Formats: sequence, C-alpha cells, structure tokens
Amino acid sequence: MTIKLVVVIVRSGDHDTLLRHLLDAGFRVTEFSSLGGFLRRKSATLLAGVPADRLDEALALIRETCPTPPGADEHRATVFVLSAGQLITI
Repeated sequence: MTIKLVVVIVRSGDHDTLLRHLLDAGFRVTEFSSLGGFLRRKSATLLAGVPADRLDEALALIRETCPTPPGADEHRATVFVLSAGQLITI
C-alpha cells in the first residue's frame, strides 16, 4: 500500500474543526502547536499518514474545512503531501 504523509499547517481557529473532520473520516492524525513560518502567527500542524487511494478525500476535507475566501490576501492552510516509504504502527 502506498502511503502519503500529509502535513497541514492551519490557523489556530480552524484546527479543531479540521482535526475532528479528519478523525471522523477515519484518518489517523497527530496535532502539535506551531508558530510563525508560512502563516506568520500561532498555528497548528497536523500530520496524517494517508493511503494514496484516499488522498483526494483527505484534501477535499481540508479544502472544505479551510476554504480561502475569494479575494483574500492570506490563506487559511498550507498543505504538503510527501511520499512515505511505509506506515508502521507499533
């Protein structure tokens, strides 16, 4: 099974809702607080190991939960999708 590591840096006000939606959809997610960087403010970083065949589903949940309003100067989330060699749970 091909696994993708999805890293989401999301504004603090949106992270609880996004975390709940991802968990409710059956994704395993780890959350930690972060500061600065892309959004230049307090934020949360979510890490999720996502099977490649469910990547579109995960990205759709992120887009629905953290939409960028038309004409907005800043975005509500930054998403990185990385290839992961394997997902091991111990």
